[in-house]
Amino acid sequence: MNTQDTVTPSASTNAQGYQKSFKKRSLVPKGITIGLALFALILSLAGYGFRIIAGDDVDDVLRHAIVLVPAFVVGIPLLFWLGSKVFNKLNGVHIEGWNAISLGCLTSCIAMLWLMGGYS
Repeated sequence: MNTQDTVTPSASTNAQGYQKSFKKRSLVPKGITIGLALFALILSLAGYGFRIIAGDDVDDVLRHAIVLVPAFVVGIPLLFWLGSKVFNKLNGVHIEGWNAISLGCLTSCIAMLWLMGGYS
């Protein structure tokens, strides 16, 4: 009697299939992350259109936009992503990159809405 081979091939396949489906799952779907990034871009550009319509100098508006739009649309989500990588290395936890980028985009949108509310 061979007692070492107690695992059947179907059970082994199921265990491997479970491990493959369990790997690296993000809490936030990528569509929501992309939607938040697009919303951050629209929010950051909307105010500049109104400033140009209101009669502000186009050169001043463009110089301001060249600095702030990338800071809010790319900079804040990038800092959250880098922070998640550093936190993963230091503490040994697993924060999915998409979740960090989503949180960065959400923070960026909230910050822009807060700034817009202060100037209205």
